[in-house]
Amino acid sequence: MSEIDDIIEGGMVFRGASKPKNDDGKVKTKAKKKKYITGVHGSGSAKQKAKYRQQRANRHK
Repeated sequence: MSEIDDIIEGGMVFRGASKPKNDDGKVKTKAKKKKYITGVHGSGSAKQKAKYRQQRANRHK
């Protein structure tokens, strides 16, 4: 009965399962690789995104 009393007084806490941390240093998505960020690899969309990133970086803050 003490467990039920504890739940009534303190409530229940639902938490998601903890995910293992990935500290191997690998980049999982292409969007985070340097060539994609700078637009060097040749894709038109990456070049355009790089242009927008550069414009945003050059804005006055």
